[in-house]
Amino acid sequence: MEQRLYRSQTDRMIWGVCGGLAKYFDVDPTLVRVVAVLLIFANGFGILAYIVLAIAIPLEGSKVTTPKETIKENIEEIKATAEELGSQIHSAVSAPEGETKELSKSSRRRRNFLGILLIVIGTIFLLGNLDLFPWWRWSIVLPLLIVAIGLLLIFTTRRG
Repeated sequence: MEQRLYRSQTDRMIWGVCGGLAKYFDVDPTLVRVVAVLLIFANGFGILAYIVLAIAIPLEGSKVTTPKETIKENIEEIKATAEELGSQIHSAVSAPEGETKELSKSSRRRRNFLGILLIVIGTIFLLGNLDLFPWWRWSIVLPLLIVAIGLLLIFTTRRG
């Protein structure tokens, strides 16, 4: 019996691509995941490859027979996963029922601050790509921003 490549239903973090590849090549799934994460830093190639594989590789135990049916089934699963993730993010960000208005204002302030922070970061990187400040070392900006955001999250969590 020939061995086929499937997305794993049991060993999965998102869509089972790394788990399926690990089973197919008989390697540790963690190793495949590490390689996938490293490929993300190769100009986003890892993200693109993961999405293409998630669409093209059939799910383990799937009964579809044609590539067209496989792609349709996979896109439906990706859509359902994205909707579920969206609802989880929405419930995490929105104020819980019974919360006081003061807490709700605090939550809105945090979201507004995060929005402004993302706009500033996006603007900084846009200016870097336009090469308006050639004397500025843009390769240092991203790590410093990540560290600053991490520190901000730690200290605001401890204070609140």
